[in-house]
Amino acid sequence: MPADYETYELGDWKLKNGGIIPDAHIAYKTLGNPSLPLVIYPSWYSGLISDNEWLIGDDKTLNPKKYFILITALFGNGQSSSPSNKPDLKPFPEVLFYDNVRAQHKLVTEKLGFNHAFAVLGWSMGAGQTYQWATQYPDFMDVVVPFCGSAKTSLHNQVFLEGVKSAVLGGKQASSGGVCKGEAIQGQYRSWSEEERKVGLKALGRVYAGWGFSQAFYREKLYETVLGFKGLEDFMVNFWEAWALSKDPENMLVMLFTWQAGDCSAQEPYNGDFDAAMKGIKAKALVLPGKTDLYFPPEDSENEVAHMRPGIGKCIPFPSIWGHWAGGPGQSTEDVKWLDQKLHDFFEESSMEETKSSLPQSGGEKSVGVPG
Repeated sequence: MPADYETYELGDWKLKNGGIIPDAHIAYKTLGNPSLPLVIYPSWYSGLISDNEWLIGDDKTLNPKKYFILITALFGNGQSSSPSNKPDLKPFPEVLFYDNVRAQHKLVTEKLGFNHAFAVLGWSMGAGQTYQWATQYPDFMDVVVPFCGSAKTSLHNQVFLEGVKSAVLGGKQASSGGVCKGEAIQGQYRSWSEEERKVGLKALGRVYAGWGFSQAFYREKLYETVLGFKGLEDFMVNFWEAWALSKDPENMLVMLFTWQAGDCSAQEPYNGDFDAAMKGIKAKALVLPGKTDLYFPPEDSENEVAHMRPGIGKCIPFPSIWGHWAGGPGQSTEDVKWLDQKLHDFFEESSMEETKSSLPQSGGEKSVGVPG
């Protein structure tokens, strides 16, 4: 069965941390007509390109009849260059959001022929890429919508990810090399046997289970009443373990490093100055954290917006008990409606502002200012 996506060859892709992905490629999918305004929609942790499509449709704000929508895949997701499709590259080098977004920019400008986008948006690690776009190429887009994600991975989030990393590595009796490091390799690198893979991924799923949804989600037993599972253990096995077992452990660790090391200020010209990075954002920003998200709490998002220049960002939390899953991938129908309405209103407002800024002013001259 042919793949439902395309790939773009990048050649030997040099990474910010010094590594190289030889003969690299980025996977992507487009929907709509390229004559329409471009919307860039990056993937999330473990997500395939198809996992982003729940927010797209003729009845949604992300309507392919109104926008040319580009879904891009993270390095490590199994579709773009990953351990699973580059088995000779072991261990896989460290990949940052910076490297992913630079590849996406090359795809957008050189393959697809765009020098501007209307919007960049994404959930979770997709939000991290959205912030990376906004700071790495601040003049490229009009608006950004990061939802349930962050511009810089918090210390608490890094600690959570250490648990996930240690769980999957424990499957082969390996250990973490530390925060923002991969496996502690002693001698020759060794991959997982099939049994070690199952043990590690099941453990990953069970660690993740306590974080993906909120305390209130479990207290209200929404896994039974909404998702239809027969009880907590059924949910652990047939939702969380099933999800984890569908993945490749080395792929998951590559993306986990990208997430754990996420920091859009760790690049020129900001050089680690988070305030400068946030003030470097020029696109209007609608930041949508989950009210009960245990990874990316609203306080972190409010702090990001507070560091932006006046008038650039606004922060509105999902009024939901679905935790991180309020922002995707579509199981909470009420949250999907809420998110889609917020996107609709923000896109309409931004389009009106752009139209207004291009109209002749009282002096008869056109405004050439970039919105925001």
